[in-house]
Amino acid sequence: MLESFFKLKEHGTDVRTEVIAGFTTFLTMAYIVFVNPSILALTGMDFNAVFVATCLAAAMGTAIMALVANYPIALAPGMGLNAYFTFTVVQGMGVPWQTALGAVFISGIIFLVVSLFKVREAIVNAIPHSLKLAISAGVGMFLAIIALKNAGVVVGSPATLVTLGDIHAPQTLLAILGFFMIVAMEYRKIHGSIIIAILTITMLSIAMGLSEFKGVFSMPPSMAPTFMQMDLAGALNAGLLGVIFVFFFVDLFDTTGTLIGVSHRAGLLDKDGKLPRLKKALLADSVAITAGAAMGTSSTTAYIESAAGTAVGGRTGLTALVVSLLFLAALWFSPLAATVPAYATAPALCYVAVLMARGLAEIEWDDLTESAPAVMTAFAMPFTFSIADGIAFGFISYTVIKLLAGRYKDLSVAVLVITALWIVKFAFFH
Repeated sequence: MLESFFKLKEHGTDVRTEVIAGFTTFLTMAYIVFVNPSILALTGMDFNAVFVATCLAAAMGTAIMALVANYPIALAPGMGLNAYFTFTVVQGMGVPWQTALGAVFISGIIFLVVSLFKVREAIVNAIPHSLKLAISAGVGMFLAIIALKNAGVVVGSPATLVTLGDIHAPQTLLAILGFFMIVAMEYRKIHGSIIIAILTITMLSIAMGLSEFKGVFSMPPSMAPTFMQMDLAGALNAGLLGVIFVFFFVDLFDTTGTLIGVSHRAGLLDKDGKLPRLKKALLADSVAITAGAAMGTSSTTAYIESAAGTAVGGRTGLTALVVSLLFLAALWFSPLAATVPAYATAPALCYVAVLMARGLAEIEWDDLTESAPAVMTAFAMPFTFSIADGIAFGFISYTVIKLLAGRYKDLSVAVLVITALWIVKFAFFH
């Protein structure tokens, strides 16, 4: 049944590989079920209710991606978008969290409409091939800086922006060991190297007293404090139109970048560099955004950590289905999921970053009008800490450089429109 539904042989995979890939992806992104509630709780929202909403939104969106689009890509409430929700909209603008949830819900409805009418599909397909390659590499670099931060290798510095962390710290040394283990096992063709390394580092961490085993089972808390609490009428006033635009625009390109980056590395793009069944994939996060807002969480998006699962062989929706079931299980087994420290999953993200950097090798380096915007795209993602802003830098530099170089015939109408929208976003809604 699994073979016929997910077409495992056609994608060169099997049930065992897909299950391992699902566990691997889940372990690298399980942090969101704790981080998201802690951020949204700063708005006055109930932590436990947001915890449940986070698990359910992730499970629903990922299940749709699995069963409808058949892609090994997981979804969950997005980092960055939850910070914008909390610190900019609620705390900065003084908007009640119920109204902010209404803005997220409306942005999800807009997503759903443009997905049904293939507007989003047209946007994704309009991205030049060089930028698609750069997005893949840039997502890898973004993963790397997240991983190095989680491992304590890179820390903030008021003098130099970032600097080397305390490499004598046992947590940092364990993370470095985990990376060495993954690379060595992959070279030796040992299956499940990433999940083996994650679990090994976790057990060593517990044995050394650096982290604690937090138990296995607890009953799910109530979602009542946030369920169906969004204020749609308040969100529709003129002052929040810009907020809705930002939620829509940033999530659009975060998801787009993730889909392209992960799919390119997994070999899922077709010969023209397009993503098959793209409309179905885009519908998954559209539904997840609206459902998540109704349950009580900020925008849901595709997760770049999905690349950890594709790195161990995940190629179909069965990988995503496993992730979805694990998010549901997290409702009851939250102490167990919380046992894995961030520095135990950091090596996996670093290894995936190594794999995804290959996209830069395929760029047409002899044509500066192609290579320069591509490099800007890739570098901007980690340095702005945003996939969406990296894509914005790419589109704007691609368009301006092509025009100044007299290569305007290379620019499609869609590229010009997208560039104009990014300029408007930076000018009025940044």
